Amino acid sequence: MTGTFRARDEARSGQEPAAPSSVTAVVGLLVVFELMSGFLQTGITPLLPELGDRHGIGDSALNWIVSVQLLAGAVMVPVFGRLGDLYGHRRMLRAALVSVAAGTLLVALAPTFPVLLLGRVFQGVLVALLPLEIALVRDRLPVESARRAIARLVGALTLGSLLGAVVMGAAAKTVDDVQLVLLIPAFFALLCVPVSFVRIPESVPKAVGRPDWPGAALLGLSLLSLLGGVSRVEHDGWVSAPVLVPLALFAGLIGLWIRTELRCATPLVDLRAMKGRGVARLYLVAFFFGVMYFGSQSPNATFLAADPAKDGYGFGLTALDISLVGLPGAVAALITSGCAALIARHLGHRGTLMAAFGLMTAGFLGLGCLHDTVWEVVVSVSVCGSGVGAALGALPTVIVEATEPERTGVASALYNNVKTVGGAVSGGVVVSVLASHTRPGGTTPYEGGYTAVWLLCAVCGLGAIAAVAGRREGGGPVPASSRPGPKRRRAIKRTRVPFRSETS
Repeated sequence: MTGTFRARDEARSGQEPAAPSSVTAVVGLLVVFELMSGFLQTGITPLLPELGDRHGIGDSALNWIVSVQLLAGAVMVPVFGRLGDLYGHRRMLRAALVSVAAGTLLVALAPTFPVLLLGRVFQGVLVALLPLEIALVRDRLPVESARRAIARLVGALTLGSLLGAVVMGAAAKTVDDVQLVLLIPAFFALLCVPVSFVRIPESVPKAVGRPDWPGAALLGLSLLSLLGGVSRVEHDGWVSAPVLVPLALFAGLIGLWIRTELRCATPLVDLRAMKGRGVARLYLVAFFFGVMYFGSQSPNATFLAADPAKDGYGFGLTALDISLVGLPGAVAALITSGCAALIARHLGHRGTLMAAFGLMTAGFLGLGCLHDTVWEVVVSVSVCGSGVGAALGALPTVIVEATEPERTGVASALYNNVKTVGGAVSGGVVVSVLASHTRPGGTTPYEGGYTAVWLLCAVCGLGAIAAVAGRREGGGPVPASSRPGPKRRRAIKRTRVPFRSETS
């Protein structure tokens, strides 16, 4: 790599840049964090059935293990990003790693299910690591070096995601104690905390103003109301006061939050990035993507682990078997994500997105209709994974390029938030769907509950296709009166070279 984390400062002061090896060392430390992040994000999925047995929790309630972390992340990501802009991204990176380590240890040692969920809340900041690291390298490295560094970080995140499920599944098969298995990622996360104090330079704060604490509070309260309402569906049904009152409160709070953010000079989430050239449709697509991407993780695992002799479906797979069934889909996603730019050159970005969501829809329809043998599930998961990878590669780029040049960074963060909220909402919906298909007094859903979840994901895929189809490629022509001059066009061209990996 060329340049160093001090290159810009040294260029101003006339100092000689440090050796490229120092850059490699520092980026290597950040790579360790992303390996850990990917490992934690997927490592718990094959263990969900065993966690249910350990804490006496039914298959439907296990979805909260995923959705609680996503809800926490939806609030923590913009908060940590804003605090990093104001006070330094390295400082907030260290704070995030401490929170992740504490949460991971709490999850491993949790004596009860509520304590485990509390640990998952602390882990919610996990999704803020990559944005903070990207901000660091973009601040301290020349553009080309930063791009290569970001590509390495995203590659490490992907590799960690592939390793997480397989390693944790293998460990669960070797050690017949889920608590001891969960101590593996806890040790990894704890190790990253002292590593963050080694040689990583601080970014130069450029933001002014104060943190938007009212916006953070309103967003957190609104999501808690949503969580509270959806969590009661399992016991009271959709048409009941314990469900409708919190959902009405959510609607009021989220409306107030939107009004507050639009009026704030330095908002927590700059909703103005949604303006212009039909970009709002793309955020709806991101929401559907979050529902499909996160909403199926827990149901897939519990379905594969179900005992066919007892439940009438499933395959009685171990944690390792579950991870191996999902591995072809993960590899397919890795391949199509890396080829997204090449695919877009032939199909266009809109065509790529339609093909991606078409594959996901086909995969979920396949799961809904054909799940009597393991190979049928593997084929459907692989088809779905191909679409997931293409969407991960293309959707952030399309959103960034449809946004005003001065708001591209905000658009990337907003995309991640909308996708995360979609995943969190899907967790609550999946809980209610599976609970509505569970025997009275029982904990195991009927097979039809899983079929309903997969078909719901397929419907979301069709909705995403419709939203993409309704938007013209490139967002339509820009009026002549608002077209930039030659100098501005050159600046926009430089600004809008997408950091595809930044939002994957």
